Amino acid sequence: MRTKLLEAAIDVFARHGFGGASTRMLAGAAGANLQAIPYYFGGKEGLYLAVADYIGGRIRDHVGPVAVRVRARLAAQNPATGGTPLSTAEAGVLLAEMLRTAARLMVSAECAHWARFIVSEQMEPTEAFERIYAQVMSPLLETARALVGALLSEDPGSETVRVRTLALLGQVLIFRVAHAAVMRQMGWQEVGPRELALIDDMIERTIAAMASTAAKAVAP
Repeated sequence: MRTKLLEAAIDVFARHGFGGASTRMLAGAAGANLQAIPYYFGGKEGLYLAVADYIGGRIRDHVGPVAVRVRARLAAQNPATGGTPLSTAEAGVLLAEMLRTAARLMVSAECAHWARFIVSEQMEPTEAFERIYAQVMSPLLETARALVGALLSEDPGSETVRVRTLALLGQVLIFRVAHAAVMRQMGWQEVGPRELALIDDMIERTIAAMASTAAKAVAP
């Protein structure tokens, strides 16, 4: 029942907001009695925050394995411990893998279930946003900008790299946050293997262009 409440609450909160979603609506959507919410979550606010944690956990389930592997490779760069620094080519390969994984999450039916909730929190952040950001967004952005920094041979903490990283991720996020416009503009009825191949090609071309621009900038 706890999971049913969480799944139902994602849609109810996303459509009506925290203030507009009554406990009766939330319980009814899950097919639960009103006492289930205080029993499992302590109240409506506890359920709202639990939804944020639940979404964060599901995102980690999708992208976590790739992110963990990338972070392990980044941690192994220290020459003092026999590590090998990332080459531009390797950084590009790892970055493309992260973005392809993110793209598949963005076009999935499950992500569509969460998107309205996340977008709502982006527009008017609450503690729920802070939880999603701390648990998922911040670690993924830090990992991605470490790769972008290696790709551009620039400090990952610089504003330039931060902006480039956000812009790069935005090219993937658009397939969810502007889903209707994407489908209309592309004339797609679905996002299947053919459509994913086109998205993958866009990712590869974008990263190759970034690497090429960086190489020209440092050329004698």
